[in-house]
Amino acid sequence: MVTIIRIIAGEKGTGKTKRILDLANETSLSAKGSVLFIDDNQQYMFELKRSIRFIDASEYHIDGPKMFFGFLSGLAAQDFDLEYIFIDGFAKIVHHELNTLEALFNSLEEFAASRNINLIFSINYGEEGLPEFIKKYAE
Repeated sequence: MVTIIRIIAGEKGTGKTKRILDLANETSLSAKGSVLFIDDNQQYMFELKRSIRFIDASEYHIDGPKMFFGFLSGLAAQDFDLEYIFIDGFAKIVHHELNTLEALFNSLEEFAASRNINLIFSINYGEEGLPEFIKKYAE
């Protein structure tokens, strides 16, 4: 399996959430391991297939990149079959400006590669304004 980080970026109202929900549902049909969907609220929980584990990140009071990384590490530690993590509304979950998160994305790349986990994020941000370190992941 090729381990990747993918970013679905776009301005508010461009269909990012629908795209990531559809992608998660499609992926669950062929995934060999577990599929996890993280959001900042429960609004879309019932739009996911039952085989996808849903987590409302707002219940965990994540307040920065280190805590977010620890949160993902804990999820991976409890599920050795974890293959995909979909994260909708990433900026609302991590509570930091995107341009300050280069070290986090470097760590996430190592994390994903060492555990064979695919990370797919939706980010409310115009693609032309994305920081350089994130552009390589953008669709």
